[in-house]
Amino acid sequence: MQTSIRKAGLNDAMLLAQLGADTFRETFAEGNQPEHLRQYIANAFHETKLRQELAHPESRFYILEADGSPAGYLKLNTGSAQTEAGADTAMEVERIYVRSSWQQHGFGKALLLLAFDKAVSEGMQQIWLGVWEKNVRAVRFYERSGFRKTGAHAFYMGEDKQTDLIMTKFL
Repeated sequence: MQTSIRKAGLNDAMLLAQLGADTFRETFAEGNQPEHLRQYIANAFHETKLRQELAHPESRFYILEADGSPAGYLKLNTGSAQTEAGADTAMEVERIYVRSSWQQHGFGKALLLLAFDKAVSEGMQQIWLGVWEKNVRAVRFYERSGFRKTGAHAFYMGEDKQTDLIMTKFL
């Protein structure tokens, strides 16, 4: 299997919107109301919104391709792009999405290792992320990768208030 990871550009907005919507739906459809999920995806993964995110100077996207097909992506934020007020020495992994058909191939780990490399090369002292507390598989993955629970924040799926765990790894 041929795999590669490349930095995304503005011309990838539509691809990222589709990949994000697909992987979010695959991961979170179960346990969420369909209308809330549909509304969230329509807002969060709209091509115009992705273009704005791609244009932010403190956000970076990386697309993982397997056998020439987009299998997942990574979004990293520093500075003002972070979704929570973060230290200047912190990097956020806002999204690490892998299509369900490509899971269990080490792609999530490859994207996370890229995030660690970017954080270290940029002189960051910590890397953090938010993960839905009910996504036990992801929580365990991050714990195995050296992250520890350091807090929580509310995440709204429509009117449904959910809890995202804040997990941090010190570099």
